[in-house]
Amino acid sequence: QVQLEESGGGLVQPGDSLRLSCAASGRTSRSYTMGWFRQAPGKEREFVAWTSWSGRGTYIGDSMKGRITVSRDNAENRVSLEMNSLEPEDTAVYYCAASAVRDRLLVRPEEYAYWGQGTQVTVSS
Repeated sequence: QVQLEESGGGLVQPGDSLRLSCAASGRTSRSYTMGWFRQAPGKEREFVAWTSWSGRGTYIGDSMKGRITVSRDNAENRVSLEMNSLEPEDTAVYYCAASAVRDRLLVRPEEYAYWGQGTQVTVSS
């Protein structure tokens, strides 16, 4: 079992940057593959980013490619999502997720067994 808690969301203006953090706890949390997703009102949950269990592998989804960086600190049991040049279309609840499946890129929500509660990001002038 792993527990996840996101933080760092808020209200920002277009063009601003924001750093989201996901704190993981649990005896084996360091060996989990981690992903970030987002869900806007009335829309399906969308893949944002993935990091391998070691943190050496990362992948960014098309929706935010070029504007975000995902990183992982296993010593701190924390995964971060640095978002730049935010747009109103980025407004959504952002979730981190964990999977015990290692060494494989996972981009679908159903591939993740553990989820945080989400953190709201609102981009508006």
